[in-house]
Amino acid sequence: MPTIFNANKPGGQRLAVAAALLLVYVVWGTTYFAIGIALQSMPPLLMNAIRFITAGVVMLVVALWQGHALPSRLQWRNAAIVGGLMVFMAMNCVGFAQKLGIGSGLMATVVTTMPMWLALWTRLGGERVAITSWLGLLLGVVGALLLALEGDFSATWVGALLAFSAPLCWSVGSYASRKLSLPAPAMASAAQWLVGGTMGLVVAVCVEPVQALGTVSARSWAAWVYLLVMGTLVALNAYLWLLQNTSAALAGSYSFVNPAVALLVGVGLGGELLTGWVFAALPLIGMALALILYGDVMLRAWRRLLGALDLPALATKR
Repeated sequence: MPTIFNANKPGGQRLAVAAALLLVYVVWGTTYFAIGIALQSMPPLLMNAIRFITAGVVMLVVALWQGHALPSRLQWRNAAIVGGLMVFMAMNCVGFAQKLGIGSGLMATVVTTMPMWLALWTRLGGERVAITSWLGLLLGVVGALLLALEGDFSATWVGALLAFSAPLCWSVGSYASRKLSLPAPAMASAAQWLVGGTMGLVVAVCVEPVQALGTVSARSWAAWVYLLVMGTLVALNAYLWLLQNTSAALAGSYSFVNPAVALLVGVGLGGELLTGWVFAALPLIGMALALILYGDVMLRAWRRLLGALDLPALATKR
């Protein structure tokens, strides 16, 4: 197993990390399409607000059923920080950017900067980020950029500002969730989603027509349910768990894997065609994952190879 999974942990923990990564990679790779369908007839703020409040209530019931205590005053404050950044700020920045017509190519490219920001906050906070992880993140961004060349790079200045704000807010919230005192995972998710969703609802009732929910199409509601169950209750819980159990680089690697998954889903289900850019991008993304997962192993193997070749000695003999 990759050393980044923490070889000192039991095998079951390593398998749990692998399963959580698979969920985040695959499920979030399909949510781009679902968000677009939901936004066809749902106001962005209301869509996210009711999604996260509902998810928060579900997780609160689960947490109480598991016997967890309600968060302390400090933990509620910390949950408000994380939920405000990730649920209220980041998610609504994405929704409004898409609603304002930002090009899919630019949106997909901007989102891939998130793990770079997260790795930066991690390094500034005193944690070690391996050079191979930095290289892997860079290759992942380049690979996602090549994939995005098939998309639309048009944008208004407001849409572009919101798009660039989304990964920044998400990365700060992700880092905060690693450092701040929070309750048990289920209760932490409940608190963050309830607070973040409530923030969105307060703003939504002031700026969006609540009665618009009465005219939402069945197709948009179906997409919303998918986002609630798979995108939030399943995949977002998996991501929050990864932040606590593996490296920031690995947890954030979803951002350049998701576009590749979305593309492959489009080819398999939507009959889309692969272009030359895809065949250049996918190997780069694969190399990026290899460096993040196995970077230490690859670096040690390279050093052993150089030592076995004894290049300085060979040069002397010549």
